[in-house]
Amino acid sequence: MTIRAIEHIGITVPDLEQATRFFADAFGAEKIYDMLDEPLAGPAVESGLGIPAGARIEAIRMLRLGEGPNLELFAYSGTTQRDPVVPSDYGLQHFCVYVDDIEEAAAQLEKAGGQLLSQPGDLPGGDAGEGNRYLYARTPWGSTVELVTYPSPQAYESRTSLRRWRPLMDSDNARQEK
Repeated sequence: MTIRAIEHIGITVPDLEQATRFFADAFGAEKIYDMLDEPLAGPAVESGLGIPAGARIEAIRMLRLGEGPNLELFAYSGTTQRDPVVPSDYGLQHFCVYVDDIEEAAAQLEKAGGQLLSQPGDLPGGDAGEGNRYLYARTPWGSTVELVTYPSPQAYESRTSLRRWRPLMDSDNARQEK
């Protein structure tokens, strides 16, 4: 068995069109397709997804996001929905977008309707390195997103031969093409 990468991240949103505009404006995401011709509901859907009785999936939309995982947006009805989790809650609590220019990406995210929780800061500990920075933000509906850039080697790299996955950079692409 070969594990290659995360293929998509599923995000339930209160307004599919608003979320699509946000991800397009903030990150250049592109709508690929809408998955459903009609809503999904019923006992098989409820048990298969572990959702409450009466919940209906009204729409599923797939977005392409750069050179990483796709975003799969869900819109539900027929059930009470809680506020999005924050990083201190159990479970999946944020997703991270690698960017080349964190200041520009932060400004674009904010212009698209997101809320910056801080200004870019230096990555700490094992992620530290010259120009390695991050920040956290919230989407218009309250989900947490992180922006990160680490153009320099990270501190952990001196302690192990293992490396975390990272997007290909333009220089990496040029080397592969030779």
